[in-house]
Amino acid sequence: MAARLDRTDLKILRLLQNNGRLSNADLAETVAISPATCHRRTQRLFEDGFIAAVRAMVAPKKVAKGTLVMVGVVLDRSTPESFAIFEQAIAKLKFVLDCHLVAGDFDYFLKIRVGDMEDFNRIHGEQLIALPGVRQTRTFFVMKEVVDNAPLEF
Repeated sequence: MAARLDRTDLKILRLLQNNGRLSNADLAETVAISPATCHRRTQRLFEDGFIAAVRAMVAPKKVAKGTLVMVGVVLDRSTPESFAIFEQAIAKLKFVLDCHLVAGDFDYFLKIRVGDMEDFNRIHGEQLIALPGVRQTRTFFVMKEVVDNAPLEF
């Protein structure tokens, strides 16, 4: 798919990735194309799936979600059915920001934001360990976020 993108498309993607609030007029001027052409190209990037969404990045501490927790999950069975059941259940939990099927010691890694350790303890005891097929969890409290949501390099 990347072959369908020319230099102008790539420049539009890079600019929007760094600032999703750029107006079409500002974007067009920076890329050196007309606003109408810029709008058509941007719409095509959305339609073709190169841009999945545009959203604001909320500062977690400002909304009382300053504690970042990574959780490794091991399921009791490694079958397509058990994975599907777990994935269906985890997708319903709004406090889970990311869920990744991984290779290695864990089946899944979860990225969770909570207010504090007490908040996580409640969530862990009431919801995480009750998920279908969960045999074990291992919790990692993030002490410092060094790189988070960095722009894609392309």
